[in-house]
Amino acid sequence: MQFVKSNLWAFALLLVSPLVVAQEASPQIEKKYQRQIEKLVKNKKIQRAFEHILAREPQTLATLIELTEIPAPPFREEVRAKAFAEKMKAEGVDSLWVDSEGNVLGLLKGTRGTKTVAINAHLDTVFPEGTDVRVRQSNDTLYAPGIGDDTRGLAMLLTLLNTLKTNNIQPQENLLFVATVGEEGLGDLRGVKELFSPRGPKIDSWISIDGGSLGRVNNKALGSYRYKVTFDGPGGHSWGAFGLANPHHALGSAIDKFVALADTYTASGPRTSYNVGVIEGGTSINSIPFSSSMLVDIRSVAPARLDAMEKLLLQASEEALALQNTRKRQGPDLTLNFEKIGNRPSGELSTSLPLIQQAMAATRFFGKTPRLTRGSTDANIPISKGIPAVTVGRGGSGGKAHSLDEWWYNDKGHEAIQFALLLVLAQTGF
Repeated sequence: MQFVKSNLWAFALLLVSPLVVAQEASPQIEKKYQRQIEKLVKNKKIQRAFEHILAREPQTLATLIELTEIPAPPFREEVRAKAFAEKMKAEGVDSLWVDSEGNVLGLLKGTRGTKTVAINAHLDTVFPEGTDVRVRQSNDTLYAPGIGDDTRGLAMLLTLLNTLKTNNIQPQENLLFVATVGEEGLGDLRGVKELFSPRGPKIDSWISIDGGSLGRVNNKALGSYRYKVTFDGPGGHSWGAFGLANPHHALGSAIDKFVALADTYTASGPRTSYNVGVIEGGTSINSIPFSSSMLVDIRSVAPARLDAMEKLLLQASEEALALQNTRKRQGPDLTLNFEKIGNRPSGELSTSLPLIQQAMAATRFFGKTPRLTRGSTDANIPISKGIPAVTVGRGGSGGKAHSLDEWWYNDKGHEAIQFALLLVLAQTGF
């Protein structure tokens, strides 16, 4: 029991140390939540559960590798979802199902069951079909696309479920394990949007595990709008059809005009960003393209500024269209298709909410200072609806997320699972 005793001592020091209080940037943790976490970690069942999580590390790592090597490209998560569902079933959830969007849900019924607490990781990665997702190991570091974001979260969910079942820990409230689809990129949070739609189960609080080390407490949702802007025309030979309106020329003009407008607008006020991430179109160097498009990402901490940036992008696109159509010497006008393809809402939850307080108090138990952050995760949807929600870190050390060289190192990774156990039970009671 050395691990638990030493951390209890560190926890006590953190609560009384004036130096720590003076250096802490995060809001004050109320004493009742500190006492709640301290009471949990003194419980003998919890102490045995902590030891179980540590002893199970080899299996957790094996699960991480196995799931990482099952491709889960955007909109094609079903193979990994099936494997995850089979593992959930083997651990003994009370009920298991896959919803119409492809989310995997496993319910552990509470003894009281008056509310439902969800804990989540996402199935999908950003990598396209055909990406080599085999795990490479160098010393103690694992390398593979998606190893940390968010396959590590999936492995944590399975170990957490196994720990609860093995140690006969029965939550008072329902505990819903959720593996979501569509968290990344153009998935536009489609999985979690389905869960919080009228068709979804009633979820009273939400805990996401997604990226970052132990200590991340994400209570603020970074909103984003995404667009596909397309200029279409007849196309033709660069010599023989010269004089036709050119979609590429319109697109270049639209980008130039938008950047000028957006740069001025974002120079002041609440933080807002913009990015043209993908440009597509054309068939050959000597062909006037028949279509040219761009994908645009706009983010802001303030919802109203997203709407303002949308107007600037539309204004720039329409001006570019009109300009190119006045320059044509023959043929029909270009047309513009302005399509909104992503809408991730923003929002912010008070640090006084029990879930946020419990997350900060549990973080303190492990000797870490809570880092209140803003991010774009599955928690955006419940946060935007005012439902208690938080995104916490997957622990260990990692880097190069969304790259082929993504890596993760098991630096006390078990602590993140122990943290998740404390947070879950603080929410559900047992």
